[in-house]
Amino acid sequence: MECHCHSILSKLIFVEPKYSTLSSSTIYLPEELKVEILSRVSATSLARSQCVSKGWNALINDEKFTKKRFLLRSHATVIMLIENRVYLVNVNLHETHNNMVKVKYQYSLKDQLSKSSEEVDIRNIFHCDGLLLCTTKDNRLVVWNPLSRETRWIQPRRTYKRFDYFAIGKSSCNKYKILRMDQTGNVHNPSLLEFEIYDFTSDSWKAVGEIGDWFILRRNGRVMYVNGNAYWLATTRGYVDFLQSFDFSTERFTRVSLPVDRHSYHIFSLSVTREEQKLCLLTQDEPVGIPTAKGSSINVWMATKIESNGATSWIKFLSVNFANIHKPFCFHNGMNFLVDPENKVFVCPGKNGFSKTFLNILGENKSIQVEHQDAESVCSLLVNYVPTLVQIQQGSLKKVKKYRRK
Repeated sequence: MECHCHSILSKLIFVEPKYSTLSSSTIYLPEELKVEILSRVSATSLARSQCVSKGWNALINDEKFTKKRFLLRSHATVIMLIENRVYLVNVNLHETHNNMVKVKYQYSLKDQLSKSSEEVDIRNIFHCDGLLLCTTKDNRLVVWNPLSRETRWIQPRRTYKRFDYFAIGKSSCNKYKILRMDQTGNVHNPSLLEFEIYDFTSDSWKAVGEIGDWFILRRNGRVMYVNGNAYWLATTRGYVDFLQSFDFSTERFTRVSLPVDRHSYHIFSLSVTREEQKLCLLTQDEPVGIPTAKGSSINVWMATKIESNGATSWIKFLSVNFANIHKPFCFHNGMNFLVDPENKVFVCPGKNGFSKTFLNILGENKSIQVEHQDAESVCSLLVNYVPTLVQIQQGSLKKVKKYRRK
């Protein structure tokens, strides 16, 4: 949302009607719309925006604007995968009593080339700039823009497998690509990891290599996209976890450095912030043991800079002591979580064996349980979603028809 707000702001001139004679392309915005747009800009960007004009400075410092912005920023708008369906929901990050998720919309994914009118069951979601790459329960692959409802079904070079790993990303020349990682051999100790890239322009897959000295454990299977690169946790043959990346422009792999004192913490999983697009790491102080262990804490690390050679600067953004978590909760490898830097919290799905709540919001001095109106609902995935109107480049109709659902 942040980058899209700035794109809009850079093209608009906020003027009063009696002065709106600059040109036919000048757009006059009502006061309430100015407030709506600026309320969604991060604190850092908002500080810079004060220098634009006296009018902006007065608006940003107005008490009414401050209150409205607080209300908007205290809620997270995210996508949830609930029972193989995609929902757009609001989550209040501050309400401590009777906190309920608010479902804004259910997105419906259908195969337009199928004779069936039933919705497609979604297994997993990967996000890039408003586009969702979805794997389905019947092992198919589709790129989907929920806002425009446009889809593109991607045919495989070789049959897709349930435990394939995917990422969708964009190269430096703004071309979208899909990375597929196919492991062969034993599920728990694969013998070979093969990589292939799908190019939207050529509408084809190509092999980019294979690796045998490391693999991806199923427990670490989430792949994140940040600024032209995909990131995931990999494991050596000696069962040591490390951070790996793939550059969608150069189509090369690079090992990324982790925070200092690697042996002093256990890595759970990765995430990406919504607005500034920062890679985050969820860890627990070693030794990992009983969640209520005295003095033990959960930490969120944030990458402030990632060099092309993999050298990375990390800061410990958030630390939560287990003593401050009021309800039973289990942290586990590969767990899904979202970080909100401005509110200094992270959100993760509940109902994972220990927790009986729908969502959990955790901060240094905050532990909030969020419920769903349907007590039986389980959130299997949370995704930071930034809507876009970008069009999905379509392949030939002949090829698409060949891949339709029977």
